[in-house]
Amino acid sequence: MTFDCDLFVIGGGSGGVRAARIAAGHGARVQMAEEYRMGGTCVIRGCVPKKLMVFAAGHGAALDEARAYGWDVAPARFDWAAFRQSLDAELSRLEGIYTKNATAAGVTIHHQRAVLADPHAVRLADGQTISARHVLIATGGQPVVPEGFDLPGVMTSNELFLLDELPKSMLIVGGGFIACEFACILQGLGVAVTQFYRGAQILRGFDNDLRHHVAAAMGMQGIDLQVDTDLVSLEPLGGGRFASTDTRGARREFDAVLFATGRAPNTQGLGLAEAGVHLADNGAVRVDDWSQTNIPSVFAVGDVTDRIQLTPVAIREGHAFADTVFGGQRMQADHAMVASAVFTRPEAGTVGLTEEEARAQGPVEIYRTSFRPMQGAFAGSDIKAMMKLVVARDSRRVLGCHIVAPGAGEMIQIAAVALKMGATKEDFDRTMAVHPTMAEELVLMRNPVATE
Repeated sequence: MTFDCDLFVIGGGSGGVRAARIAAGHGARVQMAEEYRMGGTCVIRGCVPKKLMVFAAGHGAALDEARAYGWDVAPARFDWAAFRQSLDAELSRLEGIYTKNATAAGVTIHHQRAVLADPHAVRLADGQTISARHVLIATGGQPVVPEGFDLPGVMTSNELFLLDELPKSMLIVGGGFIACEFACILQGLGVAVTQFYRGAQILRGFDNDLRHHVAAAMGMQGIDLQVDTDLVSLEPLGGGRFASTDTRGARREFDAVLFATGRAPNTQGLGLAEAGVHLADNGAVRVDDWSQTNIPSVFAVGDVTDRIQLTPVAIREGHAFADTVFGGQRMQADHAMVASAVFTRPEAGTVGLTEEEARAQGPVEIYRTSFRPMQGAFAGSDIKAMMKLVVARDSRRVLGCHIVAPGAGEMIQIAAVALKMGATKEDFDRTMAVHPTMAEELVLMRNPVATE
């Protein structure tokens, strides 16, 4: 059978674009459809704009700290409109790069919605049907607002980047990394932030020491973090304002409300189930270790599969798919020992097993230290850093590393290399410290604080 292309990619985000470019580099005829903006969640409404907002929020504290270091700093005011203009320009620049790089690789891009018509064809919004030997679903995920709270004016992370002005106060509902990151960002930009989380502690799934440490730091910075608290009702007050009633019976008024209560795979209306593709209960595309669905011609990568929802994972999955199907190289994305960072203030970085996960596998030793970093301590800050290693008592292998500190995201990337290679606690001990740094504490912890 003759096909219009060898590969059709639905979704122009990080995973889809990487797969398309690599496949084209292997000589495949590749077409792609993106209904919104090239770059997907990460570039347009996720990692990149969020990290730029993290930088913006950090400058306020840096100016305060500068005074303690002898700088004569005049009172400063954050100009959201000016920042937003620069942010929009940067995202447009990156979108252009994504488009240019894909086109230069030989990929034909359709700037419109595409759905799966059958296992070997997609249908575009303009009515055109394109046949393909293989189809890759790379449509990512989307934020979800709980039923009953999807009211006009209620925001998710998608809308936050599009605000014309910052509210004076905001309620953030959720306790995951997105909720915590935006709580710190907005507080750093001058917004009075209240955060509700229905669980006992934020950042479920992370190491417990890391969770408690981040929560304490958030509280010290002025975020009104309310755990064991859920939203019962929202009453619109006009002008984007809301009154909330929570499970403790308290009623509060806010200028804005943001839900960060989870994300769902973006598969609705894509024609997947109709074509016979198996989906999980939450809508995620079910795939095997090769990112292949139950339909041999249909594959999926990234958040739409609900494996590990991180941009580098989607990129690695897309690359492995293209090498396997078009490059003659049997490649799988390795989902073990994946590092991640939470860009709160201070940042949190983690790789490997939590203490709780490691204890379930066997005896462990726990090495942990907490201290005031030199830079902040000099300026009078009481916010502490934390370093933690989880070590298998028998093999001595470091099973997990957890850091809460300024620059933790940078530190955990390097630690991840060591853990991926199977480093032991003695390997850390033999490594000479770099002084004076925060990271040196990773190789200076000699005595375990807990064993089992």
